[in-house]
Amino acid sequence: MSTPTIPSLRHAVSPEEWQERVDLAACYRLVALFGWDDLVFTHVSARVPGEPQHFLINPYGFFFDEITASSLVKVDEQGQPAIATPFPVNPAGFVIHSAIHQARPKVNCVLHTHTVHGVAVSAQADGLLPLSQQSTFALIRLAYHDYEGVALRDEEKPRLVHDLGDANFLILRNHGLLTCGRGVAEAFLAMHLLETACRIQTLAQAGGRLRQLPRALVDLNREQAQAASNHQGANLVWPGLLRRLDRLNPGYDA
Repeated sequence: MSTPTIPSLRHAVSPEEWQERVDLAACYRLVALFGWDDLVFTHVSARVPGEPQHFLINPYGFFFDEITASSLVKVDEQGQPAIATPFPVNPAGFVIHSAIHQARPKVNCVLHTHTVHGVAVSAQADGLLPLSQQSTFALIRLAYHDYEGVALRDEEKPRLVHDLGDANFLILRNHGLLTCGRGVAEAFLAMHLLETACRIQTLAQAGGRLRQLPRALVDLNREQAQAASNHQGANLVWPGLLRRLDRLNPGYDA
């Protein structure tokens, strides 16, 4: 069965919204490329530039490597479509995302995964351990939220927001990982760090006694995080990620 033909929205939305759609579609495809997807069951959301009450999210039922800028669904704070679309939105997905977007106005992108290594660490009583350089960057601003079942109930939102606080990394216990960013690139890079730290941890735990880093080094890397990227943050790697995607899975910008 072929992917449905989707009319381009390039000239139906603002240039700023179109660029956000392109970046978010690229993010979905990169999530698939890195093997972080879980069929159709996780989400990346982005706030529409200039429209703080509107968000972009995946059309439910599309695999992440199929998503395009025009197929993304524009929704309001209740997860209802803001423009006509033939595609549904997963209500469980938007409960988590809408809670964070509403509580954190400077968060413009939220990325959530169910990776094997992420869920494995989320099921461990001690959570993420300071075992790697990657873990130190995540531990700087890491929070935890206890599992309350499939995220369908609005009553969970205040507890999720409280637990996240001002962190940009969240481990949803027995569930998965979540990262926040001022933009799509920032949320993606944060997830790369958190996912890599979880993968390293699960591999290290299978290999014998662990050597944990002292808290002083975690605190030191708080100061060195920006210097490590030459003060460019996610902008240092995002253009290269798009070039890789253009080689391996082009068409996200349609």
